[in-house]
Amino acid sequence: MRTVRLPQSVALELTYKCNHQCKFCSCPWDAPDSTYPKGEELSVHDWKKVVDILYSKGVELFSVSGGEALLKDGFEEILRHIRHEGDRRGLDSPIVLISNARKMTDDYLRLFKELNIHLSMSLPGYETFQEHTGVDNADGVLHWFQVAKIIGLKTTLNVTVTKKSYEELFQTISLGLINGAEDVLLNRFLPGGRGLSYMNELSLSPEQVNGMLDTAEEVLAYANKQGHVGTEIPVCSIKDISKYKHIHIGYQCAAAKGFFVIDPSGSIRTCNHSPRIVGHIFREPMIEDVAYWNMFAKSEYTPAICLGCKNGNMCDCGCREVANILHGNPKEKDSSIIE
Repeated sequence: MRTVRLPQSVALELTYKCNHQCKFCSCPWDAPDSTYPKGEELSVHDWKKVVDILYSKGVELFSVSGGEALLKDGFEEILRHIRHEGDRRGLDSPIVLISNARKMTDDYLRLFKELNIHLSMSLPGYETFQEHTGVDNADGVLHWFQVAKIIGLKTTLNVTVTKKSYEELFQTISLGLINGAEDVLLNRFLPGGRGLSYMNELSLSPEQVNGMLDTAEEVLAYANKQGHVGTEIPVCSIKDISKYKHIHIGYQCAAAKGFFVIDPSGSIRTCNHSPRIVGHIFREPMIEDVAYWNMFAKSEYTPAICLGCKNGNMCDCGCREVANILHGNPKEKDSSIIE
């Protein structure tokens, strides 16, 4: 039997349910004409078993999302179990919770402070918030950043940058930081999930990707804060990588190496963007599609156009799952950014 080593970090997608209809959403079950097999959601008891299994296999870092995690019945009990089992093992790293903040309350923030949770809240754009999400709640998100800061809860401003929000990026990042966000997670729009229906409307040009980085660097320098880009960008598409001191750019894919994902029914994927299921947490072996998993775990997916590139040891040529989604093969080019 071929043994697969799991990364130390996992993202738990607790529920399919969401109270936003984000145009940029990459959840594979919301793709147009999706064939993604949405199984029955795991119960709270099941999720506790998942957590126990993962800890037993060396996983140490947990992030929690959805859908919208706050819509999962019993999500507080799941968070407490992650923290309790981590503490029992001497692991005190923060749990990352990703939320759109629409169901946020003061009691939740106090709970998150108690459980050492790092809260990441989404603000895709201030003026264009409703156009992106279907909900008029930009000021609500900023309010919860303010409250979190008052109680000493660490937070991240999560910004997905699209063609529609590009011109207001300076304002969006500034408002998040002014209202209390500790740092910034910047993501360029990637086609996938519901976002496949809005590719032409939302996709950034290569020039706009560079402008996105320039704007983020400028705001973060003013604020003396740090941020990072969570969606891979090819080195060759950046005009001057040396000038970014406050925004840290990801050039390599972390799927199946730095983290992996478990969906609401327990199915395993290499990353949250991927529509391809490679196994299930309650099966043995857990990873059944070993070939696909290892393509990511061993970085065996370099596109032909990038072979021999001098930056090959530090760059994965953009998002490998976008290449798979758009062209049916992770070894193709990421045409969402490489022309």
